[in-house]
Amino acid sequence: MEPNRNRRLQQRLERQARRLKQAERERSTLLAQTIYLGTLGLVMVLPVVAGAYIGHWLDSLADGYSTRWTLSLILLGVMVGAFNVYALIKE
Repeated sequence: MEPNRNRRLQQRLERQARRLKQAERERSTLLAQTIYLGTLGLVMVLPVVAGAYIGHWLDSLADGYSTRWTLSLILLGVMVGAFNVYALIKE
């Protein structure tokens, strides 16, 4: 029973060593991580800015002072941006 246990332990250690070597080879650089974070930021901010711009334009068409469209589309932009970030990270 003891040789079988040693063999399984050795196989597990070899598999972990292969995984560590592969992870070391595939490690991303600082530039790649910076680009990834910048992409996440843009994916989050662009829908919010677009919502604010379109909402302000729609509010300017209304008579009097209105912020209904601006606030609604900013909130929609936050939700869309959060979903985009989630989808990009999950990928």
